[in-house]
Amino acid sequence: MGFRAFRVAKGDDGFTRSIIEREESELPAGDLLIEVKYSSLNFKDGLSATGNPGVTRNFPHTPGIDAAGVVLESGHDDFAPGDEVIAIGFDLGMGTSGGFAERIRIPAGWAVKCPAGLSLHASMIIGTAGFTAAECVQKLEQAGMTPASGPVLVTGATGGVGSVAVKLLAQLGYEVTAVSGKAEKTDWLKALGASDVISREAALAGAEKPLLAETWGGVVDTVGGEILFNAVKSLRYGCSLAACGLVAAPTFGASVLPFILRHVNLLGIDSVQLPIDQKAAIWQRLATDWLMDLSDLEEQLTLDSVATAIDRILAGQMVGRGVVHL
Repeated sequence: MGFRAFRVAKGDDGFTRSIIEREESELPAGDLLIEVKYSSLNFKDGLSATGNPGVTRNFPHTPGIDAAGVVLESGHDDFAPGDEVIAIGFDLGMGTSGGFAERIRIPAGWAVKCPAGLSLHASMIIGTAGFTAAECVQKLEQAGMTPASGPVLVTGATGGVGSVAVKLLAQLGYEVTAVSGKAEKTDWLKALGASDVISREAALAGAEKPLLAETWGGVVDTVGGEILFNAVKSLRYGCSLAACGLVAAPTFGASVLPFILRHVNLLGIDSVQLPIDQKAAIWQRLATDWLMDLSDLEEQLTLDSVATAIDRILAGQMVGRGVVHL
């Protein structure tokens, strides 16, 4: 059966993007054939669509690291036709044809059943970005963070990870300070739940100093670079920073002083290879005690509008979550 798919092709003059018709027989082998209802646009999809070799090496290719849909065919006992499923991470949309298409075929070990209380649509407003935000909050709390620890800093707060983190933390009773380079989005961030909004310049102040005043009870960092380590230097004694992004830079200058003088923790966050049982547990939380109305974060996209949205997300011009309606 034929289906529509977004395709990135590599030619002598660079990369081109188009909508094509594909056949199910062209999809890779896998346990589950899924009719995709929704996907979402993440920064990594933009990297895939522009040939970043750390994400995608072989073209032509269909990006889309997220997909939510209905099982059409199953070769695995845990799934049956008609099951609603979510797939994020692993190789989906990287080396394997991804969610920017009306069909995907994947191993059963990449999918979780959509939990009761969460719609397929809502799961893709969350997507990898929102899931990563939840993973950050969970790991920070496992390291001891509570609302009594002090205000929580969220960098890159208008982006996908940051905006969901602001909303989730506020819903859980935390005082949230958001960092954003978009001054015009201050009121929007406060409507999401931020108590305060500061500029990137403010977040970088004192970068030359070995330590800064103890301020934050926790940090969700989505940008990397010097802002990350400035936040580490500003953690209160015994508190933690969860690092999950690199849009500013993949490296930062550091010293051991915050770690040995303030007993702080730098926590790494990965949503790609996280074991599927741990993914399922976080999705369950997002359907129950961490359930959020994220409709105010959604920008609706289609396969036909994904190409221009990719340019915007790479340029830092997207706000919230882009959801691809298939």
